[in-house]
Amino acid sequence: MSILVDQNTRTLIQGISTREGSVYATRMLSFGTPVVAGVSFGQEGTWFASVPVFDTVKQAARSTDANMSLVCTPAGEAAEAILEAADAEIPLVVCVAADVPIHDMMLVRTYLRGHRTRLIGPGSPGVFSPGKCLAGIISPHIIRPGSVGVVSRSGSLAYEITWVLTQAGFGQSTILSIGGGTVVGMGFVDVLSMFEGDPATQQVVLVGEIGGEEEEMAAAFVADQMTKRIVALVTGQTAPPGRQMGHWGALIEDAAGTAQYKNEALQMAGVRVAFSPDEIPGLLEKG
Repeated sequence: MSILVDQNTRTLIQGISTREGSVYATRMLSFGTPVVAGVSFGQEGTWFASVPVFDTVKQAARSTDANMSLVCTPAGEAAEAILEAADAEIPLVVCVAADVPIHDMMLVRTYLRGHRTRLIGPGSPGVFSPGKCLAGIISPHIIRPGSVGVVSRSGSLAYEITWVLTQAGFGQSTILSIGGGTVVGMGFVDVLSMFEGDPATQQVVLVGEIGGEEEEMAAAFVADQMTKRIVALVTGQTAPPGRQMGHWGALIEDAAGTAQYKNEALQMAGVRVAFSPDEIPGLLEKG
């Protein structure tokens, strides 16, 4: 098993005609992921490689039984694309677009409360189930099937940690980035809950960063409900207060947003905390 995606995932790509959309589609097709449709208004009846293109998500979903959408539109159009996918009752939406306006995402979060659609992102490079599904973009040579779940706010750190795990002999069950924005869809608690219920995931690596409360909420959830081993790395240990570090959400506004504060909360919950990527394999169990 895996969480969110597997060999039965049928992906449509909103914005398949954009540069990002074409890159993602090409990579996913080469991996063997079923990309069954693209959506690009005004281009219905055309094709991207072997993929038919439709004007709307509803048309694409009705014609192809797509059950996941990858949103590769420009940031200013991403909210509308997510809402369109939700109206079409797509179960899972991954928003690749970064820097989506906060106000737009607040409207999206409110709207999705009345729908069954799960949202990952914005600013997520995707979700991956090694050997089963590549829904996004990642180099296949850095992954291997296994039992360690990886969840990160940062996409690039998700890749780095995955490579560290692979080199150390630890395969992965599912790898995903929730996105580094101030307002995102699924958070750490949502993903940890799914990993806890996944028989294929025996251990979890959580990669956090400064700012926000995701890591503190994760710590509370772990203390109360997790039985599986959790190893965490919180980046930004030397970040100064009041300065944004990369992602919109990576901003220390008070003592609660520092890496030290988050590490302490995680350690109190029984999480094994690493202070560099190379320390992570040593804190996992070989099995």
